[in-house]
Amino acid sequence: MIANLDAIRARIGRLLPAAKRLPLASIKLASPVANPGKIVNAPINYQAHSNEAHQDKDLQQGIGGRPTSFIGDWGLFLKANSALVGCGAEIQLRHPNRRNDHEVELALVIGKTARSVKREDALSYVAGYAIGLDMTVRGPEDRRFRKSPDTYAVLGPWLVTADEIGDPGNLALELSVNGELRQRSNTQLLVYDVPKLIEYASAWYTLDPGDIILTGTPDGVGPVKPGDLIHASIEKIGDFKIRVADQFAA
Repeated sequence: MIANLDAIRARIGRLLPAAKRLPLASIKLASPVANPGKIVNAPINYQAHSNEAHQDKDLQQGIGGRPTSFIGDWGLFLKANSALVGCGAEIQLRHPNRRNDHEVELALVIGKTARSVKREDALSYVAGYAIGLDMTVRGPEDRRFRKSPDTYAVLGPWLVTADEIGDPGNLALELSVNGELRQRSNTQLLVYDVPKLIEYASAWYTLDPGDIILTGTPDGVGPVKPGDLIHASIEKIGDFKIRVADQFAA
């Protein structure tokens, strides 16, 4: 679907005038990308989040107490595709004896095969953008392991095509839990901005149509518990609410 998005959009345009309208509240929104080849994640990509991690031992990432530092020292990491859900699902927390945290992020979807892309060309490889919610279980294991349980990668509420966003480098984003504001920032503050992330990732991996890049989370990361309601929003994309299931997953 992503590889043929231009043709699909043209067909949608022809069908749209006569299409049946449905109330959004009646729809259960799945992930706008069904089967990405990769979910690529950018760690500590806001300086303020790196700073807060230095102050909170629970946010220290990696194995063996390695200090949180610069994204270029850590590289990128991959999250299991089986973690992916849409905002119409519920988040199924695991390990009640551990802290489970929210991390709101700008997500981008690659639209065409990208390999060793130059920064100045990078945005031409983007099909569109969505809100990403990167959930994580805190602990000593490798972050890929702790961030990959089922439902720990939320993408939604829909895909906004790149032409509607224009510059992804100036988008306000925020997240609240049960009405309490936790995270508020702007993509201007990304350490590696969207073009740099695509350049960096494509120097290591071939990026295929439908691959997702989660660009990193700002400061304000915090724990959630069963029954909580998370509200995430990003300028020009929209917002979604997703509930944390009332019980921990078996």
